[in-house]
Amino acid sequence: MGPVARLAPARILFIGTSLTAGLGLPDPVEAWPGQIGRIADSVGYSVRIHNAGLSGETSAGALRRTDWLLRDTADVVIIETGANDGLRGLSEGDLTRNLTGIVQKVRARLPKAEVIVVQMEAPPNMGAEYASGFRRVFPEVAKATGASLTPFLLDGVAGVSAMNQVDGIHPTAAGASKAARTVWPSIRSVLDRVRLTPPKV
Repeated sequence: MGPVARLAPARILFIGTSLTAGLGLPDPVEAWPGQIGRIADSVGYSVRIHNAGLSGETSAGALRRTDWLLRDTADVVIIETGANDGLRGLSEGDLTRNLTGIVQKVRARLPKAEVIVVQMEAPPNMGAEYASGFRRVFPEVAKATGASLTPFLLDGVAGVSAMNQVDGIHPTAAGASKAARTVWPSIRSVLDRVRLTPPKV
C-alpha cells in the first residue's frame, strides 16, 4: 500500500489594522489571527496563517497595499478594516468604496479565494447616526460582492476594561482570544467550503 497523500493546509491571509497585528501584545501570535490558527488546529483544520495586520492602517491604506499583499496566493482572505476610519469619521461612501475595492482586487487576483469581511463598529462618541451608517457598510459590501461576513470582531471586548490593554482600545491576549471565538464560526463555515482537509469528527 502506497503512502497516504498529505492534504495541503488552507492558506489564510489576514489584511487588517493594529487589532490584527496584535499591537501591544508580547507575542504577535496572541493576536486574533494567531488565535484562529489555534482554534482551527484544535478541531482538526489544517491552516497556514499569514498575518498582514498594520498598525494605524485605514481602509484607503489597505486598498493601496492589497496588490502587494496578493503577490502570494491564498485560499481565504479575511479583511479587517475600518476601525481607524471610524476614529477619523470617514464617510460611509468612502468606506464603502475602499472596502469594495479591496474585495474586488482580491477577486481579480485570486478568483478562487474565499473572501471574508469582518464587521466593525464606530466608537459611540461619533454619534448614533454615524454609527448606524458605519455599521451598515459591512453587510452591504459583503452582499454586493458575494463575500462572507463575520459578527462584530470586538463584541464583548470593546469597552470591557478587563479585555483591553491600558489604552482601552487594543485587546489583551484574553480579549483577542474572545474576538477569535466570536468570528470563528463564520470562518469555519468558509473553511468547510474550501475543503482542503476534513475536520475531526
